[in-house]
Amino acid sequence: MPSLVFMLEGTVVKEVDLEKTRTTLGRRPNNDIVIENLTVSGEHAAFHLQGQVVEVEDLHSTNGTFVNGQPARRQALRDGDQVIIGKYEVRFVQGAPAASHASEPVPEPAARPLAPAAPPAAGQALVRVLTGPGAGRELVLTKVVTTLGKPGEAVASISHRPHGYLLAQVDGTAPSVNGQAITQPHPLQPGDRIVLGDTQMEFLLR
Repeated sequence: MPSLVFMLEGTVVKEVDLEKTRTTLGRRPNNDIVIENLTVSGEHAAFHLQGQVVEVEDLHSTNGTFVNGQPARRQALRDGDQVIIGKYEVRFVQGAPAASHASEPVPEPAARPLAPAAPPAAGQALVRVLTGPGAGRELVLTKVVTTLGKPGEAVASISHRPHGYLLAQVDGTAPSVNGQAITQPHPLQPGDRIVLGDTQMEFLLR
């Protein structure tokens, strides 16, 4: 199912499935996707779904809608396209479903420091840092989408999907899994070695 990944300053803040034939986005509460930010118009844009084809339409917004850096009135989207709406970067994903619901507001991002080591619950996924200043720490994957890395250098996300966990490039240098660069969402298996920037990590499931 097609989905949208919302990012602000390199941080993933929300992921939304496109389930309706027309999904509206804007600041007003009557929209399907509500973004409470002054850079976004009351009714800013709409996403049209026809089969697996998705088009974005600008609804005469004040600041415009941009696809891959170019202003767009109505344009078909391809997997990985970047849509700019106000301060937000929205990545279009033509593939696996997300776990969020379009009726929920898009939040402003909170700081996401690497958590100290914590005992994970049984059957829970985690990432163990192997190199760098955080070596030995473990980040338990309790959220639908967890971001890793440094904005502007290398940022990746791990999404918890019904069928498992997916690693995806968000910004900067592509991550690698077991020595292979990842440019498309990649399923993770226990014991996979992830390299993101200068940091090596291991994906575990306990």
